[in-house]
Amino acid sequence: MGVTTTLHDLVLTWSRDRRAPWYLAGLSFAESSFFPIPPDVMLAPMSIASPGRAWRLAALTTLMSVVGGLAGYALGVLLLGLLQPLIGAGGPAQLAFVQATDWFGQWGVWAVLLAAFSPIPYKVFTIAAGMLSMALPPFIVASTLGRGGRYFLVVALMVWGGERMRATLHSYMDHVGWIMLLLAAAVVVWSG
Repeated sequence: MGVTTTLHDLVLTWSRDRRAPWYLAGLSFAESSFFPIPPDVMLAPMSIASPGRAWRLAALTTLMSVVGGLAGYALGVLLLGLLQPLIGAGGPAQLAFVQATDWFGQWGVWAVLLAAFSPIPYKVFTIAAGMLSMALPPFIVASTLGRGGRYFLVVALMVWGGERMRATLHSYMDHVGWIMLLLAAAVVVWSG
């Protein structure tokens, strides 16, 4: 069993705990700046278990994810000198940063919006936005729209489809995210 699988199982266990909203808030914050497991894996079962508070959970997840994104942004600003050697060393960190930089150069704030909604690691874009000194107000707006769109969509699907939808969404989450990313990119290209 890999580290990611173990973390995923741990997060699912947290979703059943009475302190689950606190765990969800912490996970939402952490995932936006450094943690590898998205809050969707907690948000979905919590929404099914308690449909009456699912919309508040989506709002909490969005808020804490944006706050975590601001932490990632600050990390990029404050640790630029420290992170530069990691990026320059090659490997996945360099490739992710180069891709984020290219997207920022090509699409600006739209890159953050797309990363916030899609399966692309949002944390890479929060840190890169800080490193590249992106204007903070558009960063916050794009993060809020992207993260909110994603989490409220997850909640809507869970409230509507229940456990069957959760299982289906889990097995197709990456595919759905990439399709949404391609559609959003097409809209940006078409409107630009």
